[in-house]
Amino acid sequence: MRSSLLQELKSRCPELVILPEEPMAKHCSFRIGGIADAMLLPSSPEEAETVCRVLRQAGEAPLLMGNGTNLLVTDAPLHRMVLRLGEGFSRISVRGNTLHSESGALLSQLATAAARAGLTGLEFAHGIPGSVGGGVSMNAGAYGGEMKDAVVSVVYLDEELCLRETEDPDFSYRHSMFSGTEQVVLSADFRLSEGDETAIREKMRQLMAKRKASQPLELPSAGSTFKRPVGGYAAALIDQAGLKGVQIGGAAVSEKHAGFVVNRGGASFDDVLRLMDLIQETVLQRFGISLEPEVKIIRS
Repeated sequence: MRSSLLQELKSRCPELVILPEEPMAKHCSFRIGGIADAMLLPSSPEEAETVCRVLRQAGEAPLLMGNGTNLLVTDAPLHRMVLRLGEGFSRISVRGNTLHSESGALLSQLATAAARAGLTGLEFAHGIPGSVGGGVSMNAGAYGGEMKDAVVSVVYLDEELCLRETEDPDFSYRHSMFSGTEQVVLSADFRLSEGDETAIREKMRQLMAKRKASQPLELPSAGSTFKRPVGGYAAALIDQAGLKGVQIGGAAVSEKHAGFVVNRGGASFDDVLRLMDLIQETVLQRFGISLEPEVKIIRS
């Protein structure tokens, strides 16, 4: 079944990059994840649409991923096709004060392109390790900025595989109209303001220095493990609950930033899940606050 499906994809999309039996741990920042049946890397909207259509006709629901920086994937075999919009889908162009970016571009590349063009408004995104598609889908943000502050339109494949464009992605905290759906973000336009390149780059440098000083970037993780609860911060609650440094298997609560669960070496999917459960139970018992995962958990 899988071999015939891959042959069909190659027949319909001769230039499509296909990685059969691909280890997900190679593509996820947690460095955790089993072997997927195949990873498919389209390089154009037409290829992406064709791939999705072939998979749908075969009864397949692909796992959509960008840069894999907010995913916790089972380390058991993943019997799914993974659709990744990556390096072949990462073109960025500038027109006036608007940046157009395909969804596979990294947010750091987007911020650098804006700085090079003397455009301000994306400095906050420079240190976010995700892709444009993932950042738009979850309304990624840091240091007071969010995607919603700059995005003016998004082109995507809807759930019927029709090409659509929206100027209202329904952004809210770590959420958009694309969250939890099968819609595929293809590109986005960002409207920015004119600024001084030197000042923009200095702000990016300062924010990166702040990130390096406060976050455990030297260890594999998926960034902030939990969303910010109403009226507080997950990291502060976890710290106040005495959970800094707590470890299960190879997974630990970072001693540098309690909002991060890190892979200290050899952590399994189950290690991270058990530690997340412990954090949620402890914070709920101590403060009566339910922490919601920001990390996207892929169990099968």
